[in-house]
Amino acid sequence: MFQIGDKVAYPMHGAGVIKCIEQEKILGEETQYFILEPCVGELEIKIPVAKIESIGLRYIVSENEADEVIDSFGTFECDEAGNWNKRYRDNLDKLKKGDIFDVAKITKALILRDRRKSLSNFERKMLSNAKNILISELVMSKNSTYPDIERLLMSKIS
Repeated sequence: MFQIGDKVAYPMHGAGVIKCIEQEKILGEETQYFILEPCVGELEIKIPVAKIESIGLRYIVSENEADEVIDSFGTFECDEAGNWNKRYRDNLDKLKKGDIFDVAKITKALILRDRRKSLSNFERKMLSNAKNILISELVMSKNSTYPDIERLLMSKIS
């Protein structure tokens, strides 16, 4: 079970710190929530404690795993599935699972595709989201800053 102060990764939202645990009564039912303070952005996110497993909340990767993601970023193979709609759905499914290596592959593929030709609006939004999810976790794992991690990743594919 997670504790206050734990650094966690929340699929589709990125990494943050569990700030506190709150209890609320909704429709007559007591529900406990982790309050997550993301490392990127100003939001607070309420996560129902009873649903953390189905949501996919997990501890952030270790610094060694973060280094592996960064080192591999330049060599990841990019999936060039046919039409953008199928690619979008496949990428969305992977993002929902929250594996940092999949998020890194999606981010790289969308960056490269955007350099070659313009992304659809949906893919452009997905790129922004995937990049924030990836960088937020790497920032926390490596105790670094967003601009430094972003620059490091971009140098791997320049």
